Amino acid sequence: MSRSGTFCPRCGDPVGGSLEDGALCGECYLEEHDLVDAPDRVEVRVCAQCGAVHRGNRWVDVGAEDYTDVAVEEVTEALGVHVDAEGVSWQVAPEQVDETTIRMHCQFSGLLRERPVTAEVTVPVKISRETCDRCGEVAGGSFAATVQVRAADREPSDEEIARATEVAREYVADREGKGDRGAYITELGEVDGGLDVKVSTTQIGRAVAERVVRQLGGEVSESRRLITEEDGERVYRMAYVARLPAYRPGEVIDPGDGDGPVLVRSVRGNLKGVRLTTGEGYEAAFEDGDRPEATRLGWRADGQETTLVAVEDDRAVQVLDPETYEAETIARPDYLDPDAETVTVLKSRAGLHVLPET
Repeated sequence: MSRSGTFCPRCGDPVGGSLEDGALCGECYLEEHDLVDAPDRVEVRVCAQCGAVHRGNRWVDVGAEDYTDVAVEEVTEALGVHVDAEGVSWQVAPEQVDETTIRMHCQFSGLLRERPVTAEVTVPVKISRETCDRCGEVAGGSFAATVQVRAADREPSDEEIARATEVAREYVADREGKGDRGAYITELGEVDGGLDVKVSTTQIGRAVAERVVRQLGGEVSESRRLITEEDGERVYRMAYVARLPAYRPGEVIDPGDGDGPVLVRSVRGNLKGVRLTTGEGYEAAFEDGDRPEATRLGWRADGQETTLVAVEDDRAVQVLDPETYEAETIARPDYLDPDAETVTVLKSRAGLHVLPET
């Protein structure tokens, strides 16, 4: 039953239930209020280069192969459901009109004033292809720092260039994967003397240089160059030099201390290796670091297999010279297997020396 004097101000019919004076009856309320408020059109701004989507005031990487799901999300965000609606459910059927237009056919159902209601709306979605800020900066060659991979008294090897390139790409990709859209490489390529990597921020430049020397040895130095002044503030461009050691693992050198050649094992920190005359460990003096004064003799890979003729005593063995096939007495390092039939030797200006197997 309706309360006395409570009538719908629109149609004049009595208003039942416990509604306030002046409230519309159920039928007029449904005519006056829509279940869903839908926009006439939704625009999705997409970067034509990287596929990022503009949301709010920033670009977001979504990793979409097509933009149907993105269009559904944007339409969902743009729709408004009546605040008093209950038990609302909906479904959507996207219709691809052309490459840049998708029609979203949406069906809704729910309860308003405990009355079942349905609604159907069609929202056109326009895909607008643009260039995001990040891709614009990359295309424009913008960078804040350069990582220069060089080597002391030599040029970096192909393997070192490849590894440094991998380090830079992996680090930037990791930053991108964590949502850092400000992380990018503007330019990467070999130059005279090594590798140059132009990156978006000084932090990335420093981190890449440090990771290169962490894996390949050496040290990092930095310098800066004034490029402009903006609003009274100086803007600098940084250069981080990852200078690799003079020697590489696998190289045979003679430190010139009278104790014989050294097979370099490590150049991280001080240079470390093994004496080819005795098999004892070698480490460069603290002040020499990874760059002691030494003569280059060859590489572990230059070793040749030859016959072990005889073990003379604890300090000497006889082997065949791999070039002249004459028997020669040479130093016996402690890593030599006296029961072996053959050994690997390096012939250099310092003579013949047995190399370790690994």
